[in-house]
Amino acid sequence: MIKNFDDMQKIGKDNMDASMKSFGAVSKSFQAIAVEAADYAKKAFEEATAASEKLAAAKSPDKVMEVQADYLKSAYEGFVAQSAKVGQLYVDLAQELYKPYEAQWVKATAK
Repeated sequence: MIKNFDDMQKIGKDNMDASMKSFGAVSKSFQAIAVEAADYAKKAFEEATAASEKLAAAKSPDKVMEVQADYLKSAYEGFVAQSAKVGQLYVDLAQELYKPYEAQWVKATAK
């Protein structure tokens, strides 16, 4: 009986350790995602401001269309790149969450 109680205590401790590691991974990953979002928002705002200034300085309708087309193209490409970056951060988060429990699962199924 004592051996079973000790085993249960160890399993409980191991589960708590795994949960704390997962919590740390979530915290770190969400912080990285927030930093990426803030950086992207700042960059997008700066690019939109620059495009607005170019539009205000445009002398002909052709130049206006060119500036708008360039801005839309760069904004779209930036959005796609940012989406891929954030998507990869979420994939990394899922992998980090799984790691601590993977070892627990291997131990539990080995017996």
